[in-house]
Amino acid sequence: MASLFEPSLSTSRTPTGPSMADTLPSINFGFDELRDRMAKFTVKFDAFIEQGRKRVLEERNQFRMNVTELQEDQRMKKKDIEILQLKTSTHQQTMAKEAAETREMQGAIAALTAQRDAQAATRDGLRAQMAATQREIDGRLAAQRAHAERLEAQARFNVPELDFWVTNLCLRIEGAGAEDRLKFVYTHVDERSWDREAWFELSTGSRDYDVRHCRPKLEKDKVERVLERVNETRELAVLLKGMRELFVEALKS
Repeated sequence: MASLFEPSLSTSRTPTGPSMADTLPSINFGFDELRDRMAKFTVKFDAFIEQGRKRVLEERNQFRMNVTELQEDQRMKKKDIEILQLKTSTHQQTMAKEAAETREMQGAIAALTAQRDAQAATRDGLRAQMAATQREIDGRLAAQRAHAERLEAQARFNVPELDFWVTNLCLRIEGAGAEDRLKFVYTHVDERSWDREAWFELSTGSRDYDVRHCRPKLEKDKVERVLERVNETRELAVLLKGMRELFVEALKS
């Protein structure tokens, strides 16, 4: 409602006629419209402030939620880091243990390899020795067979002669406990005791004859001279006569 200008009562006078104020034009300042516009503005401003406050509260709450989520993420990540560190430490310990076991196994393998090589070398050496020994045995067996064949061939012709010397030299032939040895026992070699015996063992294991033992003991040089004649002539009679002569000589002295 537009308000009109009213002059103060102190200035009012008894109208004596139209006053100057009455002659002035009427002025309308529009206070009601201004008040209405200001009220509407106040409502809009309050609504704006309320929306701003709500938005600030929402943003603050969202920020707090984000901070809480970040803190929770940080805590979980810290826990994950601790778990990873523990797993890493365990893995490193496992790798160190496996490396130590690997070195130990490699050392054991190297020792076993060296032992195997040494055993293989020993085995090869033993095989070579066995082969050499077998060749030597085969050679000796062949020599013994050949010598036995020669003795058998000679015995066929010497049986009457051997019987002659056994009878005339008071001699008997015995085994000496080995395949390649014969024992020749004499009696009537000691004039003081015709029953006393003298004997020697003859080895036939090689081509040359060899006297191994004898009783009574004879001088080695004299026995070797008899053996030289026997091995040169290959006649058994030379051996039998020569050894009897040595026994008679030894018993006389």
